[in-house]
Amino acid sequence: MYSKSKAIIAAAVLTVGSVGVVTQAKVNTRPIKGTSKNSATVLWREPQDIASRDLFFGPGGKAHVPQGTFTFKEEDMAGYNPKFDVVDQDGVRWRVKLGPEARPETAASRLMWAVGYFANEDYFMPMLHVEKMQRLRRGRNLVSPESNVYSVRLKRHLKDEKKIGYWCWAKNPFTGTREWYGLRVMMALMNNWDLKDDNNSVYLTSGEPPEERYVVSDLGASFGPTGMNSTTKGKPAAYCDSKLIKAISPEFIDFSAPSGPAMIYYIDFPVLGRSVSQLWIGRHIPRKDARWIGDLLARLSPQQIRDAFRAAGYSKDEVEQLSTTLERRIAELEKL
Repeated sequence: MYSKSKAIIAAAVLTVGSVGVVTQAKVNTRPIKGTSKNSATVLWREPQDIASRDLFFGPGGKAHVPQGTFTFKEEDMAGYNPKFDVVDQDGVRWRVKLGPEARPETAASRLMWAVGYFANEDYFMPMLHVEKMQRLRRGRNLVSPESNVYSVRLKRHLKDEKKIGYWCWAKNPFTGTREWYGLRVMMALMNNWDLKDDNNSVYLTSGEPPEERYVVSDLGASFGPTGMNSTTKGKPAAYCDSKLIKAISPEFIDFSAPSGPAMIYYIDFPVLGRSVSQLWIGRHIPRKDARWIGDLLARLSPQQIRDAFRAAGYSKDEVEQLSTTLERRIAELEKL
């Protein structure tokens, strides 16, 4: 009976997964509006200063660290995690994310930026006091009676960039390039399993020339298990206990992340289908492109890597565990 049940589940996984893969590009691709004819389309920019980049303060630097008073503006109902917007005393708008994704997203944004990918200006705050705080529809249990929220990520809204749409993993201007494969390796390296197209953003900058920057804008599922699992999401131990590489051939490599969800989700076909439809992102990646990213990451010092996790509010022990695991994974990429 048990074997028969497993066979039925496996068949369902394959069926739903196949449907998900076929329809992914059609369903999730959204038009990008408001682009400039003179804008350059960019995914990655060569970082000449990897060894000197400050991974504690990240892409926003020390000058953009959130400080002072914050006033509630509105709740954001997009996605699964509770979020709301605040404005600081200087008029800067910030998006506050609550819950288990705050720490991993902060660390992940710094590592992405370190090797040349564009990343949001994320900062972790152990405690945020919010003036004129309103009752949230989601996450209200995470707000104290004194209008304090704990362990949050603040993402800075930049006035010189505008979000103009989403981009699809399977079909975008960079498909098949070294940088595209390298980005997929970065997702596997950090165990970011939540790779919905909706988590990818295109930002139009107002510089000269203007740029359309392709960004993985939601990295909150990083540094935990290789697949969806509500009990270990964001848990450093799950990351440290997982394996980076699933299989290697002479030319290609399959990574362990993303993997399928925990068994509890196998009866939820929509969730299961979405999860299975994303598995290809961590599979069949040229070894030379994985090694390329490994070589870039190897230019980071042990201190820089630890700074990324310290900035995210991890404990001293967790910083060391996560850093040691990440260093081991980088070494695996270098050897490919």
